[in-house]
Amino acid sequence: MIYFIITVLLTAADQITKHLAVSYLTDIGSIPLIQNVFHLTYVENRGIAFGLFSGGRIVFIAVSVILLAALTIIMYKTPKIQRTVWQKGGTALIFAGAIGNIADRIRLGYVIDFFDFRLINFPVFNVADIAVCVGAAMILIHFLLSGSDENVKEV
Repeated sequence: MIYFIITVLLTAADQITKHLAVSYLTDIGSIPLIQNVFHLTYVENRGIAFGLFSGGRIVFIAVSVILLAALTIIMYKTPKIQRTVWQKGGTALIFAGAIGNIADRIRLGYVIDFFDFRLINFPVFNVADIAVCVGAAMILIHFLLSGSDENVKEV
């Protein structure tokens, strides 16, 4: 149940922050929080992963849904005793991020991005993107640790 709550809260946080980005950044474009390092910048991302492959809205939605289905199957094929906090938490984060970005694609036709790290010239991203990346890292940790019973803790 805690993982469902995490998914709901993160999805809500993603949608609220995107609403705030639209409300405050659309007209001005960008607000420097730390000049030339970190800005809040309004971007309409019509591609996937940092703007790549722009223009495939229906394909992106379908692929996201298929990947979420695959992740669900993997989770439920894993015996309960072997499900770790890493796997369950990672799955919750990936679901939250995917739902947030799918909602944008369905509703708007693009994903709203606004975190802009200029110091390293990183693509603009959002809360959902952070959730997916952290969730994927958690699942990777789960698989790396799952070979050793003493490194895996059930929660």
